[in-house]
Amino acid sequence: MAKNLVIKVTAGSDAPERCSQAFTVAAVAAASGVEVSLWLTGESAWFALPGRAAEFELPHAAPLPDLIDGVLAGGRITLCTQCAARRGIEEKDVLEGVRIAGAQVFVSEAMADGAQALVY
Repeated sequence: MAKNLVIKVTAGSDAPERCSQAFTVAAVAAASGVEVSLWLTGESAWFALPGRAAEFELPHAAPLPDLIDGVLAGGRITLCTQCAARRGIEEKDVLEGVRIAGAQVFVSEAMADGAQALVY
């Protein structure tokens, strides 16, 4: 069984079910003791900003702010460098605990021994 789970979420409010699935899997894995690294790319990049997750609604899904808190409590959230730049998001803008990093860090995490990578 993989000891590290690297999840890249590319969807945001444009594909709410796919987005919610990624955050749900990440939060459940973190709560289960799996080392989780959740990457926000594409439209999910907006959820690195304070208050944006509270605007997300999907019937019968856990609230996105709660899932983010769950991931941060037991894992790491990273905002893609290019995605942040395209949206004018800087380090000072993001939620506490969210870092900004690039593709080389993602590849390093995804290729590490014992890692399993998922893309939503």
